[in-house]
Amino acid sequence: MAHMSDEVPGDERATLLVFVDSQRRALRATVEGMTEEQAASRPTVSELSLSGLLKHVAEVELNWLRMAQQRPNPSRRAQEDWAGGFRLTEEESVPDVLAFWDGVVAETEAFIRSVPSLDDTFPLPPAPWFPQDAKVSMRWMLLHLVREFARHAGHADIIRESLDGTKAMG
Repeated sequence: MAHMSDEVPGDERATLLVFVDSQRRALRATVEGMTEEQAASRPTVSELSLSGLLKHVAEVELNWLRMAQQRPNPSRRAQEDWAGGFRLTEEESVPDVLAFWDGVVAETEAFIRSVPSLDDTFPLPPAPWFPQDAKVSMRWMLLHLVREFARHAGHADIIRESLDGTKAMG
């Protein structure tokens, strides 16, 4: 993983994309060298696994991208299947999830580079956790992704350390 001193891009848009990507890379690093079984295991009292966290963040990023693009997301998980977003099915594997996420990442980055301004807004859907008729900016979305990914990177660090003692920060 590169250090921030190696990645100073100079403008706000590129800086935010670097911070989002840094957290993505932290999450991805937690499955390096893991078997499918290890990545799916839950060594703590939590229901979280490394592979489940990867699936969740990939789906979350796609959901936010589609909201920002104001396009439908046919693969959006129904609220009653929320827990299914944290577990791989028998047909899914860590490489599958990482490949899916790679596609989402490429689309997110291309979209963010194409928007005229990070001040551009999009409406949030009706939900009990969003204010009614709220809009957020592209900047807000990127910062939200940093927060979401950082939270789950911390979870993933604990899970990985519980599995084999590997520590993200040495």
